[in-house]
Amino acid sequence: MFVTIHNQALTVRIEDAGAQLASIRDRRGVEYLWQGDPAIWNRRAPLLFPFIARLKDEQYLLRGKPYHMPTHGFCRSAPFTVETQSETGVTFRYADTEQTRESYPFSFVLRVTYTLEGSTLVKTHRVENRSDEPMLYELGGHDGYRAPIEAGESMGDYAIRFPGVDAVTPYGMDAQNMITPKTVTRPLQNGRMPLKPSAYDLDTIILDGLPERRAVLVDGNDRPRVSVAFDDFPYLGVWTAAKDFDTNYVCIEPWTSLPDATFVGREMKDKAGVRTLAPGAAEELTYRVTIHE
Repeated sequence: MFVTIHNQALTVRIEDAGAQLASIRDRRGVEYLWQGDPAIWNRRAPLLFPFIARLKDEQYLLRGKPYHMPTHGFCRSAPFTVETQSETGVTFRYADTEQTRESYPFSFVLRVTYTLEGSTLVKTHRVENRSDEPMLYELGGHDGYRAPIEAGESMGDYAIRFPGVDAVTPYGMDAQNMITPKTVTRPLQNGRMPLKPSAYDLDTIILDGLPERRAVLVDGNDRPRVSVAFDDFPYLGVWTAAKDFDTNYVCIEPWTSLPDATFVGREMKDKAGVRTLAPGAAEELTYRVTIHE
């Protein structure tokens, strides 16, 4: 099932499976969201919860006990229900089940709210701990944006800018795509970062410590097309499938936490950035996507 919200600037469709974005169109009808391609990457904008990215051997430890967890957690295809809906906003809800507790032994409610404010789509995640013990979790976005957006352009024309940044120092990766410490600072050409992480010999460009938590997808004329502001998320991933041709999309991914790394322990509590909620507590994490015609 799909839900549509709209205002004078944007029309947005969201799928109940995974509460994931399905389409972002401006008032001209131009599509900004990647629409999926089985030959390249068949997803569009999966929700990452309660883990981000890969775990070594698809396992983690909680108080010494091993649990199995697939890449990016179990929410990206989970059956969310619509809790409230209006012309310009919608809230989806998902709660733990007997099946989720086998791999993640916490009771929780996750609400995802999309709200339109002019040409900005606000995405708010509300996480509630219904367990009688502190709950550990990670959360992130994986939204893919078309690049190029307009006819007659190429992916190579596009880049990402970070306000106030002329060089980046991404985390490294080993042969199993486990995160390794930062080692190399990469100067940006005229402040523009290429869209393909393979340009840096990485599967994913992972950054933190940015002076402003905002990433701007720009075209060949340096015109902003999509801005992602992620004040509540200390980490950012930039990814596209490793192909020997232009994939024509890039994912700009706000993350609460760092994926599994070679320099942290296997216990979930040892992961960099992992969040903790007290019993009965809740918190909201928001990022904002602005579309520039």
